[in-house]
Amino acid sequence: MKRILGIAAALALFGAGPVLAHSYKAGPIEIGHPWARATAPSAPNGGAYLSLTNTGATEDHLVSASTPVAEKAELHTHLNENGVMKMREVPPIAIAPGQEVKLAPGGLHIMLLGLKHPLEKGARIPMTLRFEKAGTVDVEIAVEAAGQSAPQAEGHMAGMGAAGHSHGAEPAQKQ
Repeated sequence: MKRILGIAAALALFGAGPVLAHSYKAGPIEIGHPWARATAPSAPNGGAYLSLTNTGATEDHLVSASTPVAEKAELHTHLNENGVMKMREVPPIAIAPGQEVKLAPGGLHIMLLGLKHPLEKGARIPMTLRFEKAGTVDVEIAVEAAGQSAPQAEGHMAGMGAAGHSHGAEPAQKQ
């Protein structure tokens, strides 16, 4: 018993959290830890972030996203135009074989336009991602604190089994 407690304490101390964070799969595309920042009550827009890894042999593209919590979801990036940071919609996001694409603050992201209610820390919001070849997959976006620059390991285990997994059906499944 002491050994099990010692191992659990060591894992918690040394950051096993990201290994246990929620992930999903659509064909050969692995979707790692979808998350968003909490928004102010009056904020009309928000952003969602995640990682996409292509374990297949052919390129695929994230074509679109949708969620019932916003009027529209668009694929966006941040651009520096003459010292001014601006956001712009981008075409479908390519995911080359064997490569990972990170959607993160300050870069590529999913822009949530026309929020129907604020994104509150601790909430989980549904989102559907559509890929050119891998099809669609439903994911849950974990809402983090407003100032987060990356997802936190703690708090993402709610609603998951002991190993941090939940189950779904093929071809788009949760891992």
